[in-house]
Amino acid sequence: MSAQEINFDGLVGPSHHHAGLATGNVASMRNRGSAANPRKAALQGLEKMLALHRRGIPQGVLPPLARPNLRLLRALGFHGSDAAVIAKAGKLEPQLLSAAYSASSMWTANAATVSPATDCADAKVHFTPANLSAKLHRSVEHPDTARLLRQIFSDATHFVVHDAIPGVAALGDEGAANHTRFARRHGEAGVHFFVYGDEAFASKQSAARRFAPRQYAEASRAVARLHQLDPARTVYARQSLAAIDAGVFHNDVIAVGHLDTLLYHQAAFDDEAKVIRTLSGACDAAGFSLNCIRVADDQLSLQDAVATYLFNSQLLCSPDGRKLMVVPAECQDHAACRRYLETLTASGGPIAEVLSFDLRESMRNGGGPACLRLRVVLDAPQAAAITSRVFLDEALYGTLADWVTRHYRDRLLPEDLRDPQLLDEIRGALHELEGILALPGFYSVD
Repeated sequence: MSAQEINFDGLVGPSHHHAGLATGNVASMRNRGSAANPRKAALQGLEKMLALHRRGIPQGVLPPLARPNLRLLRALGFHGSDAAVIAKAGKLEPQLLSAAYSASSMWTANAATVSPATDCADAKVHFTPANLSAKLHRSVEHPDTARLLRQIFSDATHFVVHDAIPGVAALGDEGAANHTRFARRHGEAGVHFFVYGDEAFASKQSAARRFAPRQYAEASRAVARLHQLDPARTVYARQSLAAIDAGVFHNDVIAVGHLDTLLYHQAAFDDEAKVIRTLSGACDAAGFSLNCIRVADDQLSLQDAVATYLFNSQLLCSPDGRKLMVVPAECQDHAACRRYLETLTASGGPIAEVLSFDLRESMRNGGGPACLRLRVVLDAPQAAAITSRVFLDEALYGTLADWVTRHYRDRLLPEDLRDPQLLDEIRGALHELEGILALPGFYSVD
């Protein structure tokens, strides 16, 4: 049965701020403490979604999780009214307050790993929320992420939403940011590619010299088993230590794939030749050839790749089959990166068109176009089973843009999180969002 890929983008939440919580994410660390603009961040994301929708590329919306996470603060010993909890945390543990207010669920590439029904033994679409155990502010997301996915993808005839795997360091799982599915076309069986930073129980472990890995092989293999994937069409690869140390905290910062195409930097994988040979062989066995586009260091250095987020782009196909690449504006601002993009789109090149978007508010916190979206392949009956208003169209865009403009602040500093009025503002906004997206009761759970 024919199917299509829907990019579910994260709607940036009203508490978006720059707290530098993500060690190993160079941009996040560099912008710690600077002023953020939540309104601009959300509108920038919506504008990208609308532009792709107008090109005939289906877009979905995943709303922000409720913030602040008062359950976290109460579990850490802060008591009293909600306002008192915030005041005490802000005075005694401001970094914990930032973690509780984090809007990091906007990066839905980390929300879950998704496998389409064609690849799962029970012929259902499978979701496993990422435990995100490497970072405190993200490790508390998965219970609400699971609840959200179960509310949107509620029809058990078509969907299975698992719980996250146990959230311990040895089973660190960062979701779709370390997973790519290749196929000849959507709706046909594909090959699943999982990339990890380390093996917790390997006989000889190695650690990154500067930054610790976040994804573990044991977690990737667990997700593949939960999704009932065919082992013959599942490939695992290890990130290079050099990439992790350079700030490649997820594979989608150094490689991006779509259907039969993989664009990757030469420093992406440990034992590059073996990885590409194994992955290409699995694709050949599945009935299609993998088009590998290798970016050499002399074309774009590893450091420049991280700085521009070239590989955190989206590879997409327009309805007429042309390959498109969605890049952050930083790529066009960087001379070497711009020159490389010109080679991709030159006559006979593998990419028909490069689309550039201003996503600087997200980029300053370390997330580009690919971080903002979760790819979900659905056929017509599966899509029809979704009753929430999460598929973007012109009307929904207009409603959400108006909602953001009315409710979001245009300047937010970490110290502003202590303002009790911010809590009231966010709660009022999210209560309204429930109605807009037809997600009744989602924000009622504290």
